[in-house]
Amino acid sequence: MSAFIQQLPALIGVVVGALGSYLAITRGDQARFRREQEARWEERRLETYAEYARSLKKSVTLTYRIAAHLGNDPHPHPLSPEEAAPHLAAANDGRDPAGEALLMLGTRDVVDRARVWVVTVLEMEQFLRERTHDPQAWSVLLEKQRTAREGYYAAVRRDLALPPGHSGQWQLAPPPRSSS
Repeated sequence: MSAFIQQLPALIGVVVGALGSYLAITRGDQARFRREQEARWEERRLETYAEYARSLKKSVTLTYRIAAHLGNDPHPHPLSPEEAAPHLAAANDGRDPAGEALLMLGTRDVVDRARVWVVTVLEMEQFLRERTHDPQAWSVLLEKQRTAREGYYAAVRRDLALPPGHSGQWQLAPPPRSSS
């Protein structure tokens, strides 16, 4: 019996070591699982945010083209309201599912900013449905839309812990001077 008692501390050490090793591996696996799950949800949110932005941007681009037809915008490819109607309907149809995914996966801040952006786009569409010819008022709506879009992107970046991005305001270079 004394040989067993002499080996008991070593046996206890092996059992404690095995339990400790099991607990460490289990905790590590749980932490890795949580990190992987968080990364998957983050990727999914990014896809959802980007899809919503793409769907809304389709409507925005169409409004630029219609506004050019009505004389409100300098877009180089004007489109009559009649020609644009099916494209606007398709853009709106695509925006609805993207909006539902956004509601499901987006943070409150992102969803609130998305709402501001879409309401502004709806105001632009209403302006054009009324066939308004007022370049000054259109310019105000454009600036409001750009600000709303920038707010949406800033909220997305905050949610995904991304660095600040570009405002999306592109300054066109002045035409080159001729040297005569």
